[in-house]
Amino acid sequence: MAFSGPLEDRVAIRELMDTYADAVSRTDAAAWAGCWAEEGALWSITFYPEIGTIEGKAKIVATWIEAMKTFTGDNFVMTPGSIEADGDRAKVTAWTSEAYDVGETIFRDRGYYEDVCVKVDGRWFFKERVFYLRHRQTSTVKPEDRQFTH
Repeated sequence: MAFSGPLEDRVAIRELMDTYADAVSRTDAAAWAGCWAEEGALWSITFYPEIGTIEGKAKIVATWIEAMKTFTGDNFVMTPGSIEADGDRAKVTAWTSEAYDVGETIFRDRGYYEDVCVKVDGRWFFKERVFYLRHRQTSTVKPEDRQFTH
């Protein structure tokens, strides 16, 4: 794992990761969509056959909006494993931890994205995100598991 390239680019990419994770947790489609490059976007989550690999920002966003209707109380955290920025392109490994409900099942997933980020007009975006699941834990929802603060 490596961190290379200008510090300001690495900080901006980390902020992109934080914005993406926050948008997932708040189910904020506009903020989430704003993290994606307009040109050549690709999102791949092949262990979910209904998602698979999608090309094109509009299709990616539409798929995410529909998929998020299934998840309740999603909590998504992303941490950089590596950021290698070189000019207007970066290779990133992003470790993830997510907890969400689907029906009566709680899922706790841990995995990572292998990303390609691009800088357009001074701002970083995800161009390619390929997700790999490393660990999944499930349990049955109990009433006390659904005590949300708001």
